[in-house]
Amino acid sequence: MDLRLEGISHRYDGNAVLEDISLDIPEGQIVSIIGPSGCGKSTLLRIAGGLERPTTGRVSMLGDPPPGCLNPLTYIFQHFALLPWRSVAGNISLVLEDHALGTAERREIIADVLARTRLADFADALPRQLSGGMKQRVAIARALAVSPAVMLMDEPLSALDSQTRELLMDDLIALWLRAPFTGIYVTHNLAEAVRLGHRIVVLSRRPGRIREIVEIDRPLHERGIADADLEEKQRHLWTLMRDEARAADMELQDG
Repeated sequence: MDLRLEGISHRYDGNAVLEDISLDIPEGQIVSIIGPSGCGKSTLLRIAGGLERPTTGRVSMLGDPPPGCLNPLTYIFQHFALLPWRSVAGNISLVLEDHALGTAERREIIADVLARTRLADFADALPRQLSGGMKQRVAIARALAVSPAVMLMDEPLSALDSQTRELLMDDLIALWLRAPFTGIYVTHNLAEAVRLGHRIVVLSRRPGRIREIVEIDRPLHERGIADADLEEKQRHLWTLMRDEARAADMELQDG
């Protein structure tokens, strides 16, 4: 299923946040969205996922959802949003409980996503017993459980240390290689953007407009940590953003 954003503009109390954004997210691609602080990245993601209605413009889903899709759109957030009194399996089960699934079918789905995220041995653990990386794996497993057409990821790795971020990026790539999903990935981290995105959308300062769309042609599984081509892409992206990022940072401090 493709996701299409057409002429998206948004205002809060008369203040322009986004301006005339049109973007196609093709089925099976991950599109990274970057830009200066306060440029409306997360607002755009909320609009794409239907959590917020744009002032003008529309969002369309084109095509059929994948087999077994229970929710066309699902989120992975920066802060894991796990229920502390539920086990790992119980947190995943939560998103399945409003669907007409039998007990055996629900258990099968949970077992599958636990195996895919390497959490099978921790099914009965509580969130307080897990590291940050493992908590985010639970959040990813929970999102996968509904077989979404589009995965909406809002800074999902920003609360983690650098080593854990690298491991989780490897995990996301492995999950995509096993079953390619459509995704929007919002991040401040340029290394994450070029490692995970098939395309990178660069937004301007507020009001956020599309400044440039950068294509990454290299397959996901061929992208390494110290990759000269990807580092060159990062330098290009930072060149696009640097002056506006500095200005946005000063605006936030003044505010």
